[in-house]
Amino acid sequence: MHETILETTGLSKEFLGFKAVSDVSLKVRRGSIHGLIGPNGAGKTTCFNLLTKFLPPTHGAIRFDGRDITSLKPADVARLGLVRSFQISAVFPHLTVLENVRVALQRERGASFDFWRSDAVLRRYDARARELLEDVGLSGYAHLTAGQLPYGRKRALEIATTLALDPVMMLLDEPTAGMTAEDVDRIVALVKRVAEGRTVLMVEHNLKVVEGLCDTITVLTRGRVLAEGGYAEVSRNPEVIAAYLGADPGISGGQAHG
Repeated sequence: MHETILETTGLSKEFLGFKAVSDVSLKVRRGSIHGLIGPNGAGKTTCFNLLTKFLPPTHGAIRFDGRDITSLKPADVARLGLVRSFQISAVFPHLTVLENVRVALQRERGASFDFWRSDAVLRRYDARARELLEDVGLSGYAHLTAGQLPYGRKRALEIATTLALDPVMMLLDEPTAGMTAEDVDRIVALVKRVAEGRTVLMVEHNLKVVEGLCDTITVLTRGRVLAEGGYAEVSRNPEVIAAYLGADPGISGGQAHG
């Protein structure tokens, strides 16, 4: 079993001559929480889309769990256990919270989502669905429709539907964006809990969250890797400070969008 679970080599993406991601080489250690951060326009979202195969790279290679996945489709990558949080974010607003997780659990049947099956057939997924809701703190919300959930709880439901796919590695795209302080604390605790036994790569704009969660941080700017290391190390890096805040003396606790 490789210590490195996800690796990119020379990963690049051009749009009509504009290099959104340029020669990014990234290694994510198995079992870690790895943060991908950077100021607005740094290329974080494009990089994330390349890793999850929503965009094809212009150049470079991606390996996951020892296998070259550069040419695979998003669904193929998800079946290997590399799952992005919003892939079934679907939260279907008119289904109940329990039903949303149950839909995700139908993956074990293959590609078919059997909305037309009898309720008795689908109910066999209920026990596992309730376990997942317990894991993300939504046990008391199972009967509500997803559309009734407050925003922070809806993000927790998205994580539950991701967990239903039994991922080896989870990719979370700004899991605390737009949340109240209370919701942020809840999601941070949730990410710590679900990361046990898994690898997590997260794009996150809230640097206080990154500081509290991430073992390793990769900083992007203008599509390139600017720095990598632990939070204490990168937060003192003069180039990182300049990229975020110009001449300000530190980035601790700040935010960077993009």
